[in-house]
Amino acid sequence: MLTTLLRDHLRPYRSAVVAVVVLQLVQTIATLYLPSLNAAIIDDGVAQGDTAEIMRIGAVMLAVTLVQVVAAVVAVYFGARTAMAFGRDVRKRLFGHVQTFSAREVATFGAPTLITRTTNDVQQVQMVVLLTFTMMIMAPIMLVGGVIMAMREDVGLSSVLLVAVPALAVIIGLIVTRMIPYFRTMQKRIDAINRVLREQIAGVRVVRAFVRERRESARFASTNADLYDTSLRVGKLMALMFPAVFLVLNATTVAVLWFGAQRIDAGALMIGQLTAFLSYIAYILMAVMMSTMMFVMVPRAVVSAERIGEVLSTRTSVVPPERPAQLRTGARSRPGLVELQGVEFRYPGAERAVLHGVDLVAEPGRTTAIIGSTGSGKSTLLNLIPRLFDVTGGRVLLDGVDVRDLDPEQLWGQIGLVPQKPYLFAGTVRSNLEYGRPDASDEELWHALEVAQARDFVEALEGGLDAPIAQGGTNVSGGQRQRLAIARALVRRPSIYLFDDSFSALDYATDARLRAALFPETREATVLVVAQRVATIRHADSIVVLEDGLVVGVGTHTELLESSETYREIVYSQVSVEEAA
Repeated sequence: MLTTLLRDHLRPYRSAVVAVVVLQLVQTIATLYLPSLNAAIIDDGVAQGDTAEIMRIGAVMLAVTLVQVVAAVVAVYFGARTAMAFGRDVRKRLFGHVQTFSAREVATFGAPTLITRTTNDVQQVQMVVLLTFTMMIMAPIMLVGGVIMAMREDVGLSSVLLVAVPALAVIIGLIVTRMIPYFRTMQKRIDAINRVLREQIAGVRVVRAFVRERRESARFASTNADLYDTSLRVGKLMALMFPAVFLVLNATTVAVLWFGAQRIDAGALMIGQLTAFLSYIAYILMAVMMSTMMFVMVPRAVVSAERIGEVLSTRTSVVPPERPAQLRTGARSRPGLVELQGVEFRYPGAERAVLHGVDLVAEPGRTTAIIGSTGSGKSTLLNLIPRLFDVTGGRVLLDGVDVRDLDPEQLWGQIGLVPQKPYLFAGTVRSNLEYGRPDASDEELWHALEVAQARDFVEALEGGLDAPIAQGGTNVSGGQRQRLAIARALVRRPSIYLFDDSFSALDYATDARLRAALFPETREATVLVVAQRVATIRHADSIVVLEDGLVVGVGTHTELLESSETYREIVYSQVSVEEAA
């Protein structure tokens, strides 16, 4: 998976990658050439007392060093830019892909792990790319080049490498194979910490209200300790790796000095050659150490790449059509006719359907209300219209066209949704309202706020339309969030309004004023309202009663009081018989 990820996202930067490889090659060749020049100075200049030869070779060494430095700086520059661009592209693709997910896929993964995969996992792979450009390309070149240059100095002494290099390979291999499972566990435990932290921050009011700070602290401490234990085990293995490498390095150096001294004594080797040979041994083992660092990083990057690939390979259950149909609005002056025909919906793995055999018609210019007990499928039914989920049976039609055959952008452009839990984004009142329509004027924004009964409190805020809104709208009350969400939908001016229990946090007086102000604004549109409060929907043109996913009654408030026992139970649980009439 790591190879695939690198191939796909480094393809646009092939020229930069080639440049880095060439520069690393030049730098490595220059580095390997320096010990030979140093040996020449010792054996041909110092030993012979030839000052001119020393100056000549010194000048060559200076020029080679300059080439080495320039190549190294430029290679790191291009490598770092390419690695950062790679990380940016992967994050962009990952974020864009997650945006195509339906609520089903988001719930399957969970928000904490999607955040970790978009940030921490991408960072792990990006770091390996950076190390590849700065170390991994150089390491094999230096290893092979070092062996060749060492053999040029003395073939017999090179036999020491036949023991040192395989010993290093075995040690590193054993350690790395034990690291991989720990890295996989580590990423999962980072997910767990993100999940617990998100829950505690989002639910801080509940935690304090029930005085559960100690319990939540203990829960976080337990999750944090799990990550600590795994990280500690990885750290111990990493701590074992470097001493083992240095042990082999130092033992090899001692062996070279031992056997080299004997060969110098026998006249088969010169002092300059031994010095050069020691430099090449250091280069070879340095290359192995650079590879060691990569071996430490690569297993974690492989795990991270698998997690990224798992998200990228997941296809949304709400698939856009290959050949989108067009809404047939020309023959109808008021578009927005919504029809549900024999609709069934079953959540993945559920034993029974949430909705089954639902038939419903919502016409333009009319308000259709949906009511039922908790768990009857009201919100699920509403979410099928904008394709937050796809039906598992039957059809949902918009102006006679199955919503699965429409371009999602065209479908969503017809709908103004006010969800059950209104969500506001970090920014200002203006930026949140402009989600409805970015080009809306201030006059239109204030008008929408006035209709939503939100103008008074927005004017009271410091800055008015430019007053700051915290993430999730946590700096305003629940009722204010609902009214701002309603205003956001009004700014859009859609042909279909979907209100999913959007008045539950409002008092009765505000609810009544809001509904009265909404009527002239939505007169030409199709309005579907999910509500628990009878007072909110009693004046609707049509009320649909749901019970256990079945439609058990359709009619006006008066008609249902006479014909539907389920509706009567709901009504009488909230108001008296006299008030209901």
